[in-house]
Amino acid sequence: MNQFYKNIALWLVIGLIMIALFNLFNQPLTPIKEVIFSDFMNQVSSGNVEEVVVQGDYIKGKLQDGEMFRTNIVSDPELIKFLREKNVRIKIMPPEETTWYANLLISWFPMLLLLGVWIFFMRQMQSGGGKALSFGKSRAKLLSQQKKKATFKDVAGVDEAKEELQEIIEFLKEPQKFQKLGGKIPKGVLVMGPPGTGKTLLARAIAGEANVPFFNISGSEFVEMFVGVGASRVRDLFEQGKKNAPCIIFIDEIDAVGRHRGAGLGGGHDEREQTLNQLLVEMDGFASNEGVILIAATNRPDVLDPALMRPGRFDRQVVVPRPDIRGREGILKVHTMNIPIEEDVKLAVLSRGTPGFSGADLENMVNEAALMAARQEKDLVAMEDFENAKDKVMMGVERRSMIISDEEKRNTAFHEAGHVLVAKLIPGTDPVHKVTIIPRGRALGLTMQLPVDERHTYPVKYLMDRLAVLFGGRAAEEIALNQITTGAGNDIEQGTDLARKMICEWGMSETMGPLAYGKKEEQIFLGREISQHKDYSEATAIAIDKEVKELVAKSYERAKKLVRENKKTLDKLAEALLERESLGSHEVDVIVFGKIKADELAKKEAKAKAAVIAEQENSIEAKSESNTKPEPATKPETNPVGKKDD
Repeated sequence: MNQFYKNIALWLVIGLIMIALFNLFNQPLTPIKEVIFSDFMNQVSSGNVEEVVVQGDYIKGKLQDGEMFRTNIVSDPELIKFLREKNVRIKIMPPEETTWYANLLISWFPMLLLLGVWIFFMRQMQSGGGKALSFGKSRAKLLSQQKKKATFKDVAGVDEAKEELQEIIEFLKEPQKFQKLGGKIPKGVLVMGPPGTGKTLLARAIAGEANVPFFNISGSEFVEMFVGVGASRVRDLFEQGKKNAPCIIFIDEIDAVGRHRGAGLGGGHDEREQTLNQLLVEMDGFASNEGVILIAATNRPDVLDPALMRPGRFDRQVVVPRPDIRGREGILKVHTMNIPIEEDVKLAVLSRGTPGFSGADLENMVNEAALMAARQEKDLVAMEDFENAKDKVMMGVERRSMIISDEEKRNTAFHEAGHVLVAKLIPGTDPVHKVTIIPRGRALGLTMQLPVDERHTYPVKYLMDRLAVLFGGRAAEEIALNQITTGAGNDIEQGTDLARKMICEWGMSETMGPLAYGKKEEQIFLGREISQHKDYSEATAIAIDKEVKELVAKSYERAKKLVRENKKTLDKLAEALLERESLGSHEVDVIVFGKIKADELAKKEAKAKAAVIAEQENSIEAKSESNTKPEPATKPETNPVGKKDD
């Protein structure tokens, strides 16, 4: 009620100011004196009138001393003659034809204009958003209840993360269930994981499941060009949260404001650091924020400030990894829910053939398959469409229109045949999924290998076999064509990088021992891990280079030996590629091992796929014990082997 009276008093003051301004602006710049007609005639007779303006029934004039006057006149034909005799300058103007409402508008227009401008600025100052004079207001959007909601049914492949976040919703709905034993509601939850794994989708699902106010904002919306705006917006955001408690605040890409302090050129007082300091205070400062839960998402947890990551601010850190084979099948079920598919589409087979795919990759693959089927005017999406879409996402778009000479095409065929031959002859390597000499993306040819199961750690034997497969293309060029080309550039780069990691990071060299050489230099201002810090002597550097060279040379010689001993098989593979341009796994087996053994291998693979499908169908019965799985040391399954460069 006090605020109501304050508003009334404010508007009364504004009204009085407007009236005073109206009276001020309505006053003429030079005062005009009203005189009677007889006095006017006397002034003319005495020669005191300098000039007059005759307009209708009025005369406006100016005396010799500069004084302005006005009077009414009557219709008198002798008046003009009398004025001319007294040497008065005369100006005749037509009578005014303005209406009463026009006069009213003209007289009140300045006041109305000032009043409108004043009201506009008052509203801008009192409102939030991106309007004028509201830079310090938070731009967080309160999620509307009328919008289409996402729920946890729309999220698949991240069961552990869903459980962690579902508990937050239960805490908001039934706090007494947890508080009876002294438990406290978490103040913050940090959701982190690689791009495309569904962090923002999880937040949308929380908003759809929780019946509490949900504010969402991006980290980049805090800081702008004005000093103090970011900190002011953080304060305003948490004030809104307190007013609507219990509530959830979601900050997407929090690394935009949560990076390590001390990274700015202006010392510790730059705008971004002020914003971070205010965020730290609001999350766990002197004043409490009971009932306000902050959920943040990032794919760069390594650059966040340690003060932001500690318990008390982000009490819970939820990792959203790339989905495993079961998770990929669940994601495919979600994305194919509204897409008509044929009965022969096996999602379990597709999930097995897409290792390393994130949720966004799988969504893109399903969308590409639907577009391919629509392009061919099909009513249902077939398995063939999904396979083609998978190849497109993995290897790139086919460039059939690219003009390639016969000689270059032959080089590419032998190069890819070398990769396939070495991969087939070495036991334990990832099975060859497809080989093609059709240009895709930036490559002239590709050999795609897919692992049998999920890999999280890699033994030395597997890495040594992979090195040999990488150099199989160069070996085939040298032995079959008696020349080497630039097409092996990508293979050499991958092989050298893998060999150096084996020696310097994973301690897989007997000479160098189980030591890590080269500490990653964390340049905060330049984005942290951008260079390798040389923390070893020149003698050690020479020894490392020698070990890398020996490892690569050993793998290259191994590949050359296999190719030399199986030269006829290499020729068959190359000729088949030149004839058909693409070969599947069974066609490769027929050429390398013969028809009988290829059929046996195909039956074994079919049994393995059936076992995988059965295992996936029965996997819901019991949840496996949680085991922390490190990130793969390398991801050979996600990088095509034998990518012959343009």
